[in-house]
Amino acid sequence: MSDVTRTPGTVPAATRTPDARGETAPGTGQAPAPHRPAAAPEGTAGARLLPHEESDKLGQRLHHAVAGFVDEPRAAVEEADRALEEIAARLTDAVNRRHHTLRASWQGSGGPAATTDTEQLRLVLRDYRALADRLLRI
Repeated sequence: MSDVTRTPGTVPAATRTPDARGETAPGTGQAPAPHRPAAAPEGTAGARLLPHEESDKLGQRLHHAVAGFVDEPRAAVEEADRALEEIAARLTDAVNRRHHTLRASWQGSGGPAATTDTEQLRLVLRDYRALADRLLRI
């Protein structure tokens, strides 16, 4: 028997599974669930690339195409093709806008801004990394 007293339901630190940051969820023995920000303001790292309404509308178009497959398979596939093309175009536009916003935040109109301090650059780099990570998970 061990001399260590534990609260029921807790897992010793040695048996916890660390997450990507090396942190563990206390008492679970597993890494914490990834944090997904609710709705972040536009221009921040966690902001949606497309507004909810636009995403819903595009998703409904694709759902409509799938639902019509039984009656008209070719028309359904053509509609799905057009919907995917529009989704890709909208996402590309959104990523390009976000990229230009990030670049403008650390560069002036004539090149690197001399007044950008290290903390501002750190925050911008964090936002670049967050956007790139989101795109790589698609």
